[in-house]
Amino acid sequence: MDKYSFLNAVHPAQIAELYDKYLQFPDSVEPSWRAFFQGFDFGIESGSLEGLGIDAGNAGALTEEVLKEFQVIKLIDGYRTRGHLFTKTNPVRERRKYEPTLDIENFGLSKDDLQTMFKAGEVLGIGESTLENIIKHLNSIYCDSIGIEYMYIRKPEEIQWIQNKLNINDNQPKFSAAKKKQILKKLNEAVSFENFLHTKYVGQKRFSLEGGESLIPALDSLVENAAEQGVKEFVMGMAHRGRLSTLTNIFGKSAKDIFSEFDGKDYAEDIFDGDVKYHLGWTSKRNTDSGHEINLNIAPNPSHLETVGAVVQGIARAKQDDHHKENPKAVLPIIVHGDAAIAGQGLVYEVVQMAQLDGYKTGGTIHIVVNNQVGFTTNYLDGRSSTYCTDVAKVTLSPILHVNADDVEAVVHAMEFALHFRMKFGRDVFIDLLGYRKYGHNEGDEPRFTQPKLYKAISKHDNPRDIYAEKLLNEEVIDKGYTKKLEQEYKDTLEENLEDSRKEEKTRITPFMQDEWEGYEYAEEDKMMESADTSFSIDKLDEIAEVITALPEDKKFLRKISKLIEARKTMYFKDNQLDWAMGELLAYGSLLKEGHDVRMSGQDVERGTFSHRHAVVKVEDSEEEIVLLNQLKGDQANFFIYNSLLSEYGVVGFDYGYAMASPITLTIWEAQFGDFSNGAQIMIDQYISSAEDKWKLQNGLVMLLPHGYEGQGAEHSSARMERFLQLCAKDNMFVADVTTPAQMFHLLRRQLKVNYRKPLIVFTPKSLLRHPKVLSTKEEFAEGSFKMVIDDPQAKPAEVKSLVFVTGKFYYDLLEKKEEDKRKDVALVRVEQLFPLPVEEMKAIIKKYKNADDIVWAQEEPRNMGAYSHLLLHFEETRAWRVCSRKMYAAPASGSSVRSKARHMKVIESVFDKEMK
Repeated sequence: MDKYSFLNAVHPAQIAELYDKYLQFPDSVEPSWRAFFQGFDFGIESGSLEGLGIDAGNAGALTEEVLKEFQVIKLIDGYRTRGHLFTKTNPVRERRKYEPTLDIENFGLSKDDLQTMFKAGEVLGIGESTLENIIKHLNSIYCDSIGIEYMYIRKPEEIQWIQNKLNINDNQPKFSAAKKKQILKKLNEAVSFENFLHTKYVGQKRFSLEGGESLIPALDSLVENAAEQGVKEFVMGMAHRGRLSTLTNIFGKSAKDIFSEFDGKDYAEDIFDGDVKYHLGWTSKRNTDSGHEINLNIAPNPSHLETVGAVVQGIARAKQDDHHKENPKAVLPIIVHGDAAIAGQGLVYEVVQMAQLDGYKTGGTIHIVVNNQVGFTTNYLDGRSSTYCTDVAKVTLSPILHVNADDVEAVVHAMEFALHFRMKFGRDVFIDLLGYRKYGHNEGDEPRFTQPKLYKAISKHDNPRDIYAEKLLNEEVIDKGYTKKLEQEYKDTLEENLEDSRKEEKTRITPFMQDEWEGYEYAEEDKMMESADTSFSIDKLDEIAEVITALPEDKKFLRKISKLIEARKTMYFKDNQLDWAMGELLAYGSLLKEGHDVRMSGQDVERGTFSHRHAVVKVEDSEEEIVLLNQLKGDQANFFIYNSLLSEYGVVGFDYGYAMASPITLTIWEAQFGDFSNGAQIMIDQYISSAEDKWKLQNGLVMLLPHGYEGQGAEHSSARMERFLQLCAKDNMFVADVTTPAQMFHLLRRQLKVNYRKPLIVFTPKSLLRHPKVLSTKEEFAEGSFKMVIDDPQAKPAEVKSLVFVTGKFYYDLLEKKEEDKRKDVALVRVEQLFPLPVEEMKAIIKKYKNADDIVWAQEEPRNMGAYSHLLLHFEETRAWRVCSRKMYAAPASGSSVRSKARHMKVIESVFDKEMK
């Protein structure tokens, strides 16, 4: 034992502290101590102390006292790691049993040790204390109404901060009488609001918060405390459960407006169709009790649960970039989840993975789960494989607090903990609000069909307000009539609002984030068809070109990059023949010079999937990133470009939210291949194509979707334009398939030069990025505007017998054949904008070619895909046209390049031979 004689010189408290540190962060402990602790752990686990070389019959330096200290530290570590499994957090179900338990016998301790004093108490901040008192504190901290998971976090400073925070009041709330009355007031509003709706609108869907009403006082406390810590704006996303109560009792939406929506009145405006009341968004200003004015936003959401989470992150980031660049934490995103949704929806994972990425981080989000312990009718045991619905939080090592929704003070306490952690570390926090759902999925549903035992318990269960009122009564914070008075006063207010609402014949929808959208108008189709001035002077183009065609001379770049940039200089200043990449970069540069930020994200967008863009170049030796568009002369706005995580749904949602909050910015998402937008189909259906109709929301998001048949198989040919075109209606978006760099330049500029915003879907090229004919002059960039239709520049109307309308890349395939065969009797007309379809311009061209007895729609896509069915819907005359396309297929293209090429050539030949079938 002589080798452990050094233990005699070390105070037991110091050993306990070192062992505690070793258990949490082994690598932080000095190697000799680490080896000693490893041996001790081995000895404990194997039932002897041979790992330390200690003879059981030999008394030595490792005294019983030190051994017991170690065992108490192990006990403390057990509570920290597994205490959340043994909490009192479930108000209506019996807690599941977990093994092993936290019984002291499992840590080598016994009842005989309960009155023994241990230095280990110092790691809990209570000093030397009896084992009995240490256990009491551990149960209070880790096993009462709040269970916390955090020991997987890898940063010692975060672990230490959490432990210090938990040790304050043993993780128990300690609120003043005034604060308790405020909590009761908000809890009463939550309970009374739902009761009022239940009696006035019997059987109507409202997706009540009953069983989770403590969310309202918790949000109230969050807003008040966050304002004191410098938060200026809140951006919230939540699904339907409890949304109406949140809108009224937190966001200040008039109950009168909600009652109007319940009464099913028509809308005062004709320009949109509206949505159900529990999907609508809201923006308001609130003055906190401490005198701060804050901006509150709750984003509109569809019934596709969790979709709004990505949108909220984008809105928050746009607000940070536009208004709070010096202090991004001044914008606080809050996402309210359902337990079944957070566990079952893959989008949650995509959004969580964004949390610390440069292009998407928002300084930490507070995630709150309104945990009903049941999906629509699905028991939680059938809804996930993980222990908790919140286990996705561990992906980013975020702390998770599981809280009993019946203990409203614990819920508020947990919310304040979450806020402090977020403001300190700028990271996500999750709160699992464990409650129940009083009724079925909606108020007309019968939950006892599938959960008879659970709902028998719920029917006998007191609501959180009455539980809390009884507690405050016992504490003599309130008197017996206090709660009744609160309830009656609030009910009287609701009655007044109901009476006022029924005096109005129609309901009005308040625009979301109206401050950001001041000065913008709504546009119908006739306005969308007007030409916009997108010209930009050659002198200013020259200045931009000088910067983006010159690399820093003091840095070394890959030879290919140097040659590429040099080629751009030649094409602009010598040849005056600009390719697609130059057209695109000049469009961004021109907008930057006019004061518009440009944000672009997507997989591999910095270089470009097809290695054409190179908006970011890297220094060869250091990998330092050079963004030439951020080095323009004089004043300019910001060019943000980010390679995204491998996500479509999450990133499109994020960028849509960004565009929603920043109409002055050109916001672009580019798909790696066009058909990858499939992964974001819910965003396309629920927001991009329909948000203006449903929620009166404008949005200028640009989607760049590479499209074209180059024999790359079914997965990399089609951007599925037929799906986007099927979603087109009235005036909901622009869809384009352009063929020249100048057209792309003017199209992108048009997005910001008009005083309204519409989503823009662009089917962009792949092979055309380097096609020798796909070039434009600088004059074509400087002058003119976007052309919705481009007539055949070589055709002579009197000679033309076949008039062919075509779109996109296929034009160049047909042009090659036309020139090869010297066919002067064929005119190739490009339809550059597919929606709104330029019908009048197309009619004018048909009239111009009056000798043409053969009018053709030509497309490289199969007949059941592409734009053909869209033409039939929007241009009656096309029913009489000859159609040249592939046959109908289930897959967009053949996997065999030989077969694909043969089909492609057959379509081309059929265009020029009207007898072919």
